[in-house]
Amino acid sequence: MPRPSSVTSGRIPPRALGTAAPARLPASTHVDRVSRTVAILERRGYALAPDGLGAICYGGRLDMHQVLAAVATSRDLEVASGLVVTRDAGPGSAAVAARAAEHERAAPAYTAAAVRFVRQFVRFNPYVVSVSLAGSLASGGFRESDDVDLNLVVEDGLRHLAYAALNAFAALHALAHRGKPVDDLTRRPLAPRLMTANLILERSQCFPLERTDEDMAFELMQSRPLYGGGFLADVVAANPALLDHFPQLAERTGGERSRRRLGALVPRFLDPPARIVGRAAWRYMQRTRRDHPEALARVAFVRATMRPYALFDD
Repeated sequence: MPRPSSVTSGRIPPRALGTAAPARLPASTHVDRVSRTVAILERRGYALAPDGLGAICYGGRLDMHQVLAAVATSRDLEVASGLVVTRDAGPGSAAVAARAAEHERAAPAYTAAAVRFVRQFVRFNPYVVSVSLAGSLASGGFRESDDVDLNLVVEDGLRHLAYAALNAFAALHALAHRGKPVDDLTRRPLAPRLMTANLILERSQCFPLERTDEDMAFELMQSRPLYGGGFLADVVAANPALLDHFPQLAERTGGERSRRRLGALVPRFLDPPARIVGRAAWRYMQRTRRDHPEALARVAFVRATMRPYALFDD
């Protein structure tokens, strides 16, 4: 598939919409590692300055001077608008830089709102094991028209119930934010889509993870635990192949561990009807995007990166 050369809505276009990146052998040189990190970011539509890229570099941290040396050596990389990008993505770097600047302005308020939302959500849903901030708000490219992506781990047999419950809580929460800016992905009839599920795993799916490739490792590294951070540290410890891609994950050693409380008592027979309701809601959302092919393409790409964990894929 040809590589896009322009940006949409301030994002560097994903290189292969709808296709998750294959697992690869570890990179050996600084140039390889920086190039692979840039590729992961560009698949997600973002870019970072040299110091920020060095902190999350594939294969372990690099300092800013090592990143700049790698860029200078590479025929495929450049620094444009202060960001490390591939040369064909350079023309879109100004728009990505503008997103980063907007992130600095908007992120504190929306992060605080996410913390409050998660605190209430886990209070009424005791089967939730952990919740992490994900997506653009975690990675540094958030703007006010975006939604807030959340990654969840829940007790076994309750994924669809968690999805339905999160969407119900989110719909009520959004009523207080009807003046929020929206785009084709977040526009809704009554209130904007604000809090949303990006990934929902069951406890047993984490031990071990079916996927430990670079994209899954990056997803875990970029996410910010809001509840049950200690559990996520256990997930990393139980899946050491993740560290082959990003050794920085080993630094996540602390955080609270969720108490199982009443989670084991939640009846599993609630999950099948929740699945029916959730699938209907998902199909409705897709129909609302039928006149917005760019939004559909973005959703297809995100879901591809989440497989085999994406809900309603069968």
